[in-house]
Amino acid sequence: MSEVISEETLFEFPCQFPVKAMGKAGLELDILVVEIVRRHAPDTKDEAVTSRPSKDGNFMAVTVIIEASSKQQLDAIYQDLTDHPHVLMAL
Repeated sequence: MSEVISEETLFEFPCQFPVKAMGKAGLELDILVVEIVRRHAPDTKDEAVTSRPSKDGNFMAVTVIIEASSKQQLDAIYQDLTDHPHVLMAL
């Protein structure tokens, strides 16, 4: 598989890329984030997902490490995440 260097980013694709999303705790945010990410990266494994509550336990941060294939793929993931009402922030 050949690597593609995007002129719009400094990333070489394909590459391992952490997608992070935050939202209110108690909403099964990890399941929601994985579902959205898998629309664009269907080979994402369960082991690639970690979640961590905020210090006060009011919010949850979910990280999913994917094999990113293009900037367009990442843009689509972030658009879907930020469009969802339960996702407060995506990084």
